[in-house]
Amino acid sequence: MADAPKKRTTDIGPPHYEQFLPPAIKKNYGQWKYHEILRAGVMKHVAENGDAVYTVRAGGSRLMSIDKIRMICDLADKYADGHLRFTSRHNIEFMFTDEKKIDTLIADLKKIGHPVGGTGPSITSIVHTQGWVHCHSAATDASGIVKSVMDAVIGHFENMDLPAKCRIALACCLNMCGAVHCSDIAILGIHRRPPKINHDLLHKTCEIPNVVSACPTAAIKPTTVNGKPSVTVDEERCMFCANCYTVCPSMTLNNPLNDGVSIWIGGKVSNARHEPMFSKLAIPYIENNPPRWPEVVEAVVNIIDVWKNNARKYERIGEWIERIGWPNFFKLSGIEFGKMHIDDFKHAGLTFKRSAQLTY
Repeated sequence: MADAPKKRTTDIGPPHYEQFLPPAIKKNYGQWKYHEILRAGVMKHVAENGDAVYTVRAGGSRLMSIDKIRMICDLADKYADGHLRFTSRHNIEFMFTDEKKIDTLIADLKKIGHPVGGTGPSITSIVHTQGWVHCHSAATDASGIVKSVMDAVIGHFENMDLPAKCRIALACCLNMCGAVHCSDIAILGIHRRPPKINHDLLHKTCEIPNVVSACPTAAIKPTTVNGKPSVTVDEERCMFCANCYTVCPSMTLNNPLNDGVSIWIGGKVSNARHEPMFSKLAIPYIENNPPRWPEVVEAVVNIIDVWKNNARKYERIGEWIERIGWPNFFKLSGIEFGKMHIDDFKHAGLTFKRSAQLTY
């Protein structure tokens, strides 16, 4: 009889998530009977055997200092036996079985600057990209706008006072690392000019075949300028994605005068009531105005207020607009309709199946 194979040990890939689960969750995994939201940011999950697990959700941020992470870990040690998790939207969740710990944990979280909320019909933390902090192709900032917007809508985070949940996302360019195509409100940085080519340096710093092949719309062609190998860009084809700048620093795309922000709305990934939807253009361009981006904040707050005042219960922004029609949305919101709103992009958009409810 052959020897049993030895268990393979490797450091490749992440460790298995099961070893990080709190004991009560591991014990009742897959055996939950129901859950309820006790108040904003506080949830209760009850298992088939009657065990209860309480979750406190606090707003976090994408970028944190080591000192702040240590503070959060200290709270996890104090209240949740060292267990906590960060959600995909940068929230921080503490899970424990003693209901008496809820109020004191919330008080300690507020002392270090973390509000509790983001559950049910509310706004949760904004998922976002790198922005000017750490992205070479950013058309706008990420952390700065997110901070400014959340300061204005924090009441909708701490209170469940909206018709339905509202998910906001920000991507600092149209590569959309921030998954803005499926958010209720999407803040998207946009470039409006093609890359500026440094013909004197390009042949020294870039491999021209790589530059040509990097363009997804075939807008770049090799050429000769002043007797030196270089490239040319067909501006009609350019979609300002910065792929060329990624492989060639002599094709600068960032432009302080023409870069800015667009607002898209109506996306969602939920199958509830309606199939998932992609967001659509609401505001084509708002200029960058750091450090607080007041025009962007005003636009987002306006859309939220109009939706809140006119939608039915449980109606997401996209579902509300689908019911009343886009002309009525533009009328209610006061947003001017222009030629940029005309969607003439067809291709897979007409046939792309977005729902998990497949039919044949």
